[in-house]
Amino acid sequence: MNIDILTADQLAQLSQLISTAHTIVVCTHVNADGDAIGSSLAWADYLRNQGKDPVVVVPNQYPDFLQWLPNTEKVVRYDKHKEQVELLMKTADLICCLDFNTPSRTEELAPVLTSTTVPKVLIDHHLKPDVESVLTISFPEMSSTSELIFRIVWQMGGFETLGRQFAVPLYCGMMTDTGGFTFNSSRPEIFFIISQLLTKGIDKDKIYRNVYHNYSEDRLRLMGYMMYQKLRTDPSRHASYFTITRSEMRRFHFIKGDAEGLVNMPLQIKGAKLSISLREDTEKDNLIWVSLRSVDDFPCNLMAEQFFNGGGHLNASGGRLNCTMDEAEKITQQAIRAFTDKLK
Repeated sequence: MNIDILTADQLAQLSQLISTAHTIVVCTHVNADGDAIGSSLAWADYLRNQGKDPVVVVPNQYPDFLQWLPNTEKVVRYDKHKEQVELLMKTADLICCLDFNTPSRTEELAPVLTSTTVPKVLIDHHLKPDVESVLTISFPEMSSTSELIFRIVWQMGGFETLGRQFAVPLYCGMMTDTGGFTFNSSRPEIFFIISQLLTKGIDKDKIYRNVYHNYSEDRLRLMGYMMYQKLRTDPSRHASYFTITRSEMRRFHFIKGDAEGLVNMPLQIKGAKLSISLREDTEKDNLIWVSLRSVDDFPCNLMAEQFFNGGGHLNASGGRLNCTMDEAEKITQQAIRAFTDKLK
């Protein structure tokens, strides 16, 4: 099966950039998810296998349920080690930007990223790439950046020499960005990639358990509370939303990642097309994080762009609002009404 994605010129340019670099920074977006961490760790493992010195940089903390992945102890957080990251960004030979389409998605790291003169390579699967780079590898139709990393490494002839430390995070990234291969994962190439990753001796069932069965008792109780007490449905439009306030997070001893997957649950309702989660930031006032999930052809990304200062994919998008939760609810209700024709 042919899974090559790079043109001959792109392949030659990427090979040249890597061969002439030694210290390579691999960076990803704020609140890194499974695909962001998985693709970054896998790419760093490939670079290390090529004799390079890669450093994975993230803007801030990422969920506990991803911290079992191989080599996560080597990840450097900008919010904890600003001087180290800033020096790395200035002195590296190459910066690889993974799983984000614009510098603003790295938030506080963005000024450092945009001001450095170090050449950058962008590898991403989001729409409208807008990173100043010497090479942009952008395929929005792909399931995940992790899928892109596999295809690139495969095309560069590096897969055979790699092992579990490459395959485990890559499978994790593909799995999490497709909801356990339940959306955006119907192309046969995806399952060819999975079959190849399995040759490295990974336990895909254990990876699933490590991600989805690795929560606290408090998270389970939060999930029940959200669905019973907080879920607001609009049956005529097949839509729903719920809110998570800071006081509720304190009540359920919320930790990073505890809200992961909650937004998918209302889609289990018969006929449901859209689910929205509104969550207060744990520290900043009047900052609401928005997650949107949908099924079939409902365009989450358009709604996120028009109402929530965000974007993303057709069935999975995100955004943010700088307002109170009451105001965020009103905006959400307005958004649902505005898309009535596509929801009914």
